[in-house]
Parts: sequence; structure tokens; C-alpha cells
Amino acid sequence: MHPAIQVQGVTKSYAEGAAAVRALHRIDLDIHSGEVTLLMGPSGSGKTTLLSIMGCILRPTSGQVFVAGTDVTQLNERELPRIRLSQIGFIFQGFNLFPALTVLENVALALDLKGISGRAAKDRAKELLSKVSLADKHNSYPADLSGGQKQRVAIARALAGDPAILLADEPTAALDSTSGRAVIDLLRGLAHERGRAVVVVTHDPRIMEFADRVVCLEDGKIAPESAATAAARFSSQEAAITSSTSSETGIATDFSRLS
Repeated sequence: MHPAIQVQGVTKSYAEGAAAVRALHRIDLDIHSGEVTLLMGPSGSGKTTLLSIMGCILRPTSGQVFVAGTDVTQLNERELPRIRLSQIGFIFQGFNLFPALTVLENVALALDLKGISGRAAKDRAKELLSKVSLADKHNSYPADLSGGQKQRVAIARALAGDPAILLADEPTAALDSTSGRAVIDLLRGLAHERGRAVVVVTHDPRIMEFADRVVCLEDGKIAPESAATAAARFSSQEAAITSSTSSETGIATDFSRLS
């Protein structure tokens, strides 16, 4: 059986010539079904770029990416949405819920994009919300929910169409420790009990215990040191940076391409 995602020799550069910036350099990585894989590293290490490439949002400058055995680097721009819709669910740090729609309508809308509409979409949306323990929130609006509840709605939406792969960008960053633990525990359950391949970009060392594997990036490369050592070092670096810039706007991951 193929890995859910195979990344082979992937390099990503922005611009050309003297202005070129290399975000990734010859990355090799397999993502397996039934596992939670964390992508960790300091800001600018290439985590989000790699996640975007695995999600068929960005194209690599060179190398190959296989999603469910299909070489997506050989597909044209009209073919890529089919892969995203059928194989991949996205979970965002900022939730990206529509404030004017109810919880049920937010999930049903994602189903409509996948060709499921009407009563079938509503019934499936209710089923998904029940799976994330929000059966009593169908008619609530995002403004009425806590951060943890919003993220669980986002997970229910990501599960629309039953994707084999879930890609999450800092899903616990905006949550308190209790809500964050509940969200990552839910993601682990989706991997271990439902067989999804779950990839999480994070700076949060609290969720390392939930991971099956930790992949650490530095300067666009997979760090050669042990995962635990690297993750601890990177987390310490991030904590130091955050502390020294507490009066400023801080560091935010840009993943708006998926919204």
C-alpha cells in the first residue's frame, strides 16, 4: 500500500536569480495513514510551505509529490481541485467559519462543494457534528461558540467527503490548554481509530505526547538530530522570540492560500 503522501526530493524556491529564496531543499518524507505527524521548527523553517505543497496548494520548484499514489506534480491546475476535494481536509488556526451561517450550515456548505446537497448534506453535517461532540450546537452561530468549539466545527467541516488526509495549521495555537488538548486528542482519534493520515504544523510542545512522529525542519531541511531534542530546542527558541517581542505583533503563520 502506498503512503498517504510521499514527498520525494522536493525543493521550493521563491523568485529567481539573486533575489531567489529557497524555502525547502530536497525534502524526502512519507506520511502514513493511521498516524499523527507533527511538523515542528522555528519560524521560517519551511513548515507551512511543506504543508501547502502536500495539500496541493503550492507546486514544488523541483521534486515529486504523490497523494494516494497519484503524482500530483504532473497534474494541471484544473485537475488539482479534484484531489483536494476527494483526498484532503484542511484545518486552520483561525477557524475560517462563516459568521453569518449556523454551525450546521458551515459544515453543510463544505459538503455542497463536494456534490452533496439538500437533505443529504444536512443529515451528513449533523452526523459529523455529533462525532465532534457538537450535536447540541447545530443552530448556533460561530460568535456563540468558544475557541475550542469553533475548532471542532472546523474539524467536522474538514471531514466532509470523508478525506483520507487531514492537514492542520497550528490547530491549538488560539486555544487554552484544555481546549487544545481536546482538539489534538480528537485528531489522534481520527488517525488511530479511523485510519486518517494527520499532519499538524505546530509550535506547541504540549501536543508532542499525542504524536506518532515528530519531523523537525530547520532552514528548509529536515533536521538530522533526534526529533525530541530538536523539537525541544525549537520550542525554546520560539519561546525566547515570543518573550522578547511581547510588546510587538508577534509571529503569525500565513496559510491564507487555503481560505
